[in-house]
Amino acid sequence: MRGLDDGGVDGERAVDGGAGGTRGGTARGAAPKAAGVTAVAGLAALGLFVAGCSTGGTGSRDEGAARSDAPAAASLTPSVGAADEGSAKEAGRVDPIALLKGDPKIGARLKADLKPCVADAYPVDTSYGDLTDGAAPDVVVNVMTCGDAVGIGTYVYRKRSAGSAAASGTTTAGGYENVFMAEDAAVYGTIDRGDLIVTKQVYAEDDPVAYPSGEDVITYRWSGNQFTRHDWVHNEYSRAVGEGDGPTEAPQPVPSQPAAG
Repeated sequence: MRGLDDGGVDGERAVDGGAGGTRGGTARGAAPKAAGVTAVAGLAALGLFVAGCSTGGTGSRDEGAARSDAPAAASLTPSVGAADEGSAKEAGRVDPIALLKGDPKIGARLKADLKPCVADAYPVDTSYGDLTDGAAPDVVVNVMTCGDAVGIGTYVYRKRSAGSAAASGTTTAGGYENVFMAEDAAVYGTIDRGDLIVTKQVYAEDDPVAYPSGEDVITYRWSGNQFTRHDWVHNEYSRAVGEGDGPTEAPQPVPSQPAAG
């Protein structure tokens, strides 16, 4: 028995020290080897990660490159230089009253009725914009009534060159020519992205001034040397708006009933 015990102990020692053992080598020697393999695999993975970061691919270096591209994309936004600002049209102001009174196309009656409402304040609205692609901004003048500010006339003036203005003989003060006019009740003109928008209120026989039955919205565009109608929209208003519920009678007192005797 002692020999077996000694042999068993010696055998275990021999297996522990030898490289060709089976049980001892597998049970005790496998853990250091597995740890070593894991460490080597970890180092290899770390090396691949570092290599990926240094050579591109899908590492964190790509995120850094994306951030560096953002300023480049923002730099594509065009900047307005001094030359661009100088090429913009100057919105030179004009005297709309002088344009109207010097316009040979406007009748004498309207010119006579064109008077200030208060002091020197005329019932005139003026807009500037690009309608005819001329050398100077076009001028839209709306004439209204003093009492309720209802439009009675819309006029468009275009700046003409010196030669063409002298040849036409229809220019007003400052070389402007009347290229559009609409004299009607409740008419008003505006400029919308290069188009002339003329709005006309539509009234029925019993409509008050403040509540028309509808409106016509007509879009004009410059074509050649005149305005042509491009679009037309008719809107009808609700008659229930603004009419109210009518007068109400004051409550009458209820007579008291005599007490039963």
